[in-house]
Amino acid sequence: MRSYVEDYLRQAILSGKYKSGDRLVEREICEILNVSRPPVREALRQLEADKLISNELHRGPIVSSMSYEEAEELYKFRALLESFAVAEFSRLATDEQINDLSLAIKKLHEVSDKGDKQLLLNSKADLYNVILSGCGNNLVRESLLKLLDRISLLRGTSLLQPNRMAQSLKEIDQMFKFIKSKNYEAAKDAAYNHIQAAAKVALAVIAAEQK
Repeated sequence: MRSYVEDYLRQAILSGKYKSGDRLVEREICEILNVSRPPVREALRQLEADKLISNELHRGPIVSSMSYEEAEELYKFRALLESFAVAEFSRLATDEQINDLSLAIKKLHEVSDKGDKQLLLNSKADLYNVILSGCGNNLVRESLLKLLDRISLLRGTSLLQPNRMAQSLKEIDQMFKFIKSKNYEAAKDAAYNHIQAAAKVALAVIAAEQK
């Protein structure tokens, strides 16, 4: 039951249904999901451990916000982990896994013109699942999945900026070309540069919002 509540709340936060600063009221969650309070409290504790929510005095659980400095640190860490994962995927992936990645990228292209943030994030998540499942390192996979949860709202922010989606797809296509040819170092560099470009856009948005 706790997992059911946690999955619901996690998706609600990552999709933007609950936004930064929104209160998560136990009673309301119980009514929506028709559950008792204990699994709700357990789920909230896990989300707090994952830094998706925080507890504020006199307010209770709220969806976490992120400062410019925190976002900058997250993107730097993401660039290191993700570029390593891409290099290892390029080195270890089977033909079937490379084909799965090709299909995930094709799907991302197909939804790119729809302007639907959730569709974009879901398609990007499918792409990451292929890469992380084939990178051969469970610790990197677990760490990056948690990191991507925290950065999902910011990733959506960068993807929806004018011209960013088109450029992002070009970067991903370039990365895939190197993966397919087993050029590990070039794939790693392409992944790193892709994250740096996304970070630049997202951080500019955050800086403007926090002025």
